[in-house]
Amino acid sequence: QVQLVESGGGLVQAGGSLRLSCAASGTISSLNIMGWYRQAPGKRRELVATITGGGTANYADSVKGRVSISRDNAKNTVFLQMNSLKPEDTAAYYCNSGVTAMGRPGNLEVWGQGTLVIVSA
Repeated sequence: QVQLVESGGGLVQAGGSLRLSCAASGTISSLNIMGWYRQAPGKRRELVATITGGGTANYADSVKGRVSISRDNAKNTVFLQMNSLKPEDTAAYYCNSGVTAMGRPGNLEVWGQGTLVIVSA
C-alpha cells in the first residue's frame, strides 16, 4: 500500500508565502509524475502543477510565476513553493502521484488527504 501525506498548509496573508510538502511511503518501486491539485469551496478540483521524475515541471496559468514545484526522489517527496499568495489561492491542496508499487505491475494513481491553505485579504 502506498500513502501520500501532505503538510505545510495554513493561514497566510495575501502576498505571503507557503511551502507545501508531500511525502510518499509504502511499498514503492518508483514514483512517476507527481503533482499538486487544489479544490476551492464549491469548485472543481484543478491542476496546480506537475513534475516528472526527471524534473520537468508544468504549471497552471493561474499560478505561473508565483509557484514552483520540486521533488526529492531520494526522499520520495514533492514540494510546492507558493509565493505572492492571493485570496483566490484559498483551497484544499492535494498531492497526487503515479506510483509503481513493488511486486505489482502497472501504474497506480494515489491521492493524499489534502492540506488546507487559507489566504486572507
